[in-house]
Amino acid sequence: MNQDYQLPKSHPRYLSLSTRELIVAGVEAGVTSPHGLIAQGRGEAFDYLIGEETNDFAMDAIDAALCLLKKAERPVFSINGNVAALVPEQIIKLAKLFNAKLEVNIFHASQVRVAKIKAKLESNGAREVLLPDPDCALKGLEHNRRFINPAGIQLADVVFVPLEDGDRCQALVAQGKKVITVDLNPLSRTAKTANVTIVDNLVRCITVMIERFSFINKLNELDLNNSLDQYNNLLVLNRALKKIRSNLDSAAAS
Repeated sequence: MNQDYQLPKSHPRYLSLSTRELIVAGVEAGVTSPHGLIAQGRGEAFDYLIGEETNDFAMDAIDAALCLLKKAERPVFSINGNVAALVPEQIIKLAKLFNAKLEVNIFHASQVRVAKIKAKLESNGAREVLLPDPDCALKGLEHNRRFINPAGIQLADVVFVPLEDGDRCQALVAQGKKVITVDLNPLSRTAKTANVTIVDNLVRCITVMIERFSFINKLNELDLNNSLDQYNNLLVLNRALKKIRSNLDSAAAS
C-alpha cells in the first residue's frame, strides 16, 4: 500500500479501498497484470449490488465447495495474479487443509510474472507451487491459460479456480473435472458453467471457507454426499440475482 496514504479502518469504504490497494500493489510488484485492475473494478460493481456482504446463497455454495474439496482425491487450486495479490496467505492455508496442490495460471503470457507469482506464494508459506507446462494443454483453448501442469490440473478431479475465465472453466468441465469458482457476477459464463459458484467477494469468502472447514471436516461420507446432492448451483445463481433485484428495487424506492 502507498506509504503516503493511510486509509483509516473507520472509513465506510475500507474493505473496498484496501482491496484496490492490494491490486495496485500487485501490479507494481509485477504479480498482477494491469488488466487485473479492470477485473477488480467490475467485481466491485457487483459487490455493491449484492450488498457487500456474504449472503446466505454464498454460504450454501461455500459449504458445497468445502464438501467437494473434502471428497476430492486430487484437488488443485489454480492461482492467477489477482488471487496472489489479494489472498496469498489465506489461499495457501485453505489449500493445506485439503492437501491440495497450488498451480499458477495466467492469461497474459509472461514467464517473469509467473515466476513472481510463484515467489509471492512461497514467501507466504507455500511449500510447492506448480507452473504451467507448454507441452501440456487443455483442449479447445488457444490462449495462454490453456497451459497446465501434468502433475497438477491435468490430473485433478476437483479444481478450485477463483476469478476464472469462462472458456477455461468450460474446458475444465468438459474434461470431467469438478470446478469451484468465486465470481461476483452471477451472469458470467464461469458462474453458469462451474459446478459450484460462490457469488461473493474473494477477500470475504476465503476467510469464511477456512472458518467453516472444521464443521465440514466432521461430516461422514454419507453427509457429504447428501449435502452435494441437495446443492443446486443454478438455484444459487437465481437467488443471487433476486438479491440484486431486491437491492435495486429498494434503492429505487428510497
